[in-house]
Amino acid sequence: MATTIQINKRGTLTLPKELRKRLGLERGGVIMAEETNEGIVLKPAVAFPIEMYTDSRMKEFAKEDERLMAHIKKRSTG
Repeated sequence: MATTIQINKRGTLTLPKELRKRLGLERGGVIMAEETNEGIVLKPAVAFPIEMYTDSRMKEFAKEDERLMAHIKKRSTG
């Protein structure tokens, strides 16, 4: 099924409700846009949050690892 969708002045577009419903797309969902030789392909996508670790956060991890290892060692020898 081909559908014409108008792009608004902000550069956004709205997928028709029936199309969103058939594809299982809900508010806040993520779509991947891929440019091909034939045009643009839109595909449902999944986004995962990524945490970028700072040096101080890495030190927190190392400190917790040391604490955990000391606890394990204590339990295994005690």
